[in-house]
Amino acid sequence: MQTGNDLAAAAASMNLHSPASEPASEPVSEPDLVVSVSTAFHPTAHPHLPPSNILLASSDAVLFYVHSPTLLRACPALFTTTLPPHAPLSHPQWRDTLITLPAPAAEVNIIIHMLYGSSPVLHSPSFETLANAIDHMPGWDIIPSTHITPLTPLYTLLLSYAPLHPLDIYSLAAYHGVHSLAVSTSSHLLAFSLATITDKQAERIGAIYLKKLLLLHLERGVALKKILLVPPHPHPPSKECGFDEQKRLTRAWAFASAYLVWYATPGEYSHKSSRIY
Repeated sequence: MQTGNDLAAAAASMNLHSPASEPASEPVSEPDLVVSVSTAFHPTAHPHLPPSNILLASSDAVLFYVHSPTLLRACPALFTTTLPPHAPLSHPQWRDTLITLPAPAAEVNIIIHMLYGSSPVLHSPSFETLANAIDHMPGWDIIPSTHITPLTPLYTLLLSYAPLHPLDIYSLAAYHGVHSLAVSTSSHLLAFSLATITDKQAERIGAIYLKKLLLLHLERGVALKKILLVPPHPHPPSKECGFDEQKRLTRAWAFASAYLVWYATPGEYSHKSSRIY
């Protein structure tokens, strides 16, 4: 975070008041006062855009200078049911206004980056921070499935956590209806023991995506059986391989394939086609 008297003065230059129409704050002029401002969304962070006209504050008192046209272009319904008295963000009353959000700076940063179409990867957010930020979105009138799509920075960042947190990513995607992310993550769950899924995890995943995951495991096992239990097709006898040799080979194939079918699990070999639909 950037700090200093220059940032304090920049904050004081706006007509700051809360969404609840509290009295305007006094100008920030004390020499020892320090204001925390986002390193990614400070007053001069986007020189190619007009001056920022909205000031957001996180629950841990970090300021974010943002642009209403950019936010509304990405999400026209942003804060429609959040800001009292349920006036949309497009309303003039929110210009040059301090809007306090009930989330820490790390989570607010992720959401703003998403709305700006940029990546928060430079801030190295943990998976827990990403998940919490996405869980906040519906309460701010943001539909995650509309914004978290393939090739977007946030989608790519979430997918990078799939090898380490496959069930958590799958649960997050299922809960918010981000189907493409659930599909891409499901291949990492082939070796996962479904018996270890807790009731809380199952509730978050939901019936539809839990069924898809169960069918993925079951159908992979059925496909393996169909392939292995069919013995090699016999061929005309020759000096090197007659009918007796072919019978011995068929018996050996049956024993070997039965062993593989009995002990093999869906995660023995992962392939891109081995995922939910």
